[in-house]
Amino acid sequence: MVTSVISAGDAANLGVQTTGGNDGVLVLRSGAAGAKVDALSIAASGTATFVGEVAGVSAINSGQIGGRRNILYNGEMKVAQRSASVAGLGAAGGYFTLDRWQMVTGASAGRFTMAQVADGPPGFANCLKLTTTTADTSIAAGEHLLLSQNIEGQDLQQLKKGTASAEQFTMSFWVKGNASAVYVVEVYDSDNSARVTHQSFAVTTSWNRIELTFTGDTTGALDDDNATSLSFSIWLHAGADFTSGTFVSNTWSSMTHPNRAAVDGFTSIYDATSRTFFITGVQWEIGATATEFEHRTFGTELALCQRYYEKSYEYAVALGTVTYYGMHVAGGSAAGPTGTSFISGNFVEYTQRKRAAATVVFYDQAGNAGKSQRWLLGSHNTNNQNVTNAGSSERGVFPYSSGTSSSSGIQIHFTADAEL
Repeated sequence: MVTSVISAGDAANLGVQTTGGNDGVLVLRSGAAGAKVDALSIAASGTATFVGEVAGVSAINSGQIGGRRNILYNGEMKVAQRSASVAGLGAAGGYFTLDRWQMVTGASAGRFTMAQVADGPPGFANCLKLTTTTADTSIAAGEHLLLSQNIEGQDLQQLKKGTASAEQFTMSFWVKGNASAVYVVEVYDSDNSARVTHQSFAVTTSWNRIELTFTGDTTGALDDDNATSLSFSIWLHAGADFTSGTFVSNTWSSMTHPNRAAVDGFTSIYDATSRTFFITGVQWEIGATATEFEHRTFGTELALCQRYYEKSYEYAVALGTVTYYGMHVAGGSAAGPTGTSFISGNFVEYTQRKRAAATVVFYDQAGNAGKSQRWLLGSHNTNNQNVTNAGSSERGVFPYSSGTSSSSGIQIHFTADAEL
C-alpha cells in the first residue's frame, strides 16, 4: 500500500498524489505551496485524525452530540443504596439491591440471590449477579421472572415515538453466566395499550457484549410526564403463558402474552441450582450503532438514582443499623390539637428532589422501623418512640411525635422511595 494524498490549493497542488510510503494512509491536504496542511488523515485501520476543529456536526449516531446519551440509570451497576446482596428472593418482586433495577416475578417456586459483585469486563469494576438457590423445573404456565428498569415519559421524548420520524435505538450490555443460555430483551410501552418489541440474545461463560438495534415505533406517542412510559426488561424465566406463541423479533405490536418469550431455545435461570447470570454496562441510546459505554462518576450516578430513592444512613450502612450518623435532629414542642403537646421535627429536606411525593419510612437510632428517638434536655435519649408523617412532597417530609414534655425533640433516620 502507498499513501494517497488528495490536494487542493494552488495549481501545483491539485488532484490525487501518492507518496513512497507503504502505510496505506489517505491524506486530505489543502493550502498553497509552502503552506500546505494535512487537514485530515485516515489510516488503514479507519482511524481519522483532524488537524483543526470539527464544525457543523448536527448529530452523532443519529443522537445528540454531547451530554447524557444513555437513557438508562446505573447501567454500570455502581450504586446500591439498599443493600449489596439479598438472598431468598423470588416470592415477590421489587427493588432489592442495585438502584433502579427491579425484579418482576410471579408464581414460581424458584429462588435466587441478587448481588452487586466486583466482576466485569475491562473498564467495569462491578456487575449485577443473579444466582439460583432453589431450582424450579416444574414450571407452571403463569410463572415469570424479569430484570427490569422503568423510564419516565418526559425522559423519552427524543425517541419521537408515535411519529413518522420515530428514532431507531440500540441496546448494548455485557453478559456472562456459568452455562450457555438464551434470554429475551423486551421494550414495553405502558402508554399505548401495552405495545412491545423484543429480541433474543445468547449468554456464554465468558463476558460478551450484546448489541441489539430496534426499529422506531411510528404508533403511539409517549406521555410527557413523570410516570412510566417505556420499560427495558430481560426475560429470565417464563411459563407457557409467555412461551407458547410465535416470537417475532424487532417488530412493534400490541402485546400478546404467549409471544413474549417464545424464542427457540429460551432458557430458564431456574433450571438448575447455582445457575448464574451476570450483567453490566447496560446502555440504551438513539441510533443504529452501539457506541462505547457512557461512564459517569459515582457522585453523578448516585445523584441521578436519588431522584427515585435515598436514605439518611451513610451510603455503605445498611438500613436499621444502630448509628447516629446521618440522623436528622429536630427540637421543640408545641400545643397539640387536643391540648396535649406534640414534638415537632423540622422539615427534612431530601438530598435530591424526588420524582413524586415519596413513601417514607422512619427509623430510630436503634434501627426500629416506624419509630423515632426522643431526647430531653439534660437527659438520656429514648428509642422506640412514636413518629408520624405529617406530610411529604417532592422536596422532603415533615415528621412529628406526640408527647408530654415541653423540652423534647426527636431524631430520625429515614428512607424516601419514589420509584416507578
